[in-house]
Amino acid sequence: MRHRVAGFKLGRNTAHRTALRRNLAVALFTHGQITTTVPKAKSVKPFVEKLITSARRGDLASRRRVIAQLQDRVIVIGSDDQNVTRNKYGEVVDGPRVVKKLFDEIAPRYADRPGGYTRLIRLGKHRIGDGSDLCVLQLVGQEQTGPQVSGQYSRRRDKANHRMDVAAKLRKQAKATGAVQGDTPSKDQAATEDHPAGEGANE
Repeated sequence: MRHRVAGFKLGRNTAHRTALRRNLAVALFTHGQITTTVPKAKSVKPFVEKLITSARRGDLASRRRVIAQLQDRVIVIGSDDQNVTRNKYGEVVDGPRVVKKLFDEIAPRYADRPGGYTRLIRLGKHRIGDGSDLCVLQLVGQEQTGPQVSGQYSRRRDKANHRMDVAAKLRKQAKATGAVQGDTPSKDQAATEDHPAGEGANE
């Protein structure tokens, strides 16, 4: 029994859960908002808010505490990001750091706000595959930023939409073909013409 044990397991072990929360927090600080499932958003929300609270203090101890929990990662917006330095193999070597952005840009915006730095908005949509409820987790004041809130949740959704479009086209073609062939009487119509109603009774 898990009485008085708080937190979300999320179907993962401890190390996997820690990595998941860390990755979601880095994505949130990088893009301003992310699209994920409701349990994951509820799990990472307090983790992110505690990091912002530590960053608001701004001292060296808080910076080291955030680095220990978040790791000082390089911010990479995309594969063609010009702000990062790559080696000859294409691997990221250096670039802007997420902890510096947290302390210099994000935390000062909430200097006068005592908590409540994030907002969770349910999208009313479900993920293709397992049907999980989707939501948007965003930093307060960053409602219009973040390329991940564009309605494109996965390649499977694009494939499903493509299949639906193809099926709709095929249905239209089938209806058009049926309308052209509608001049040919069907078997029921031919039987009705051969034996009009009432002839069988007179015989």
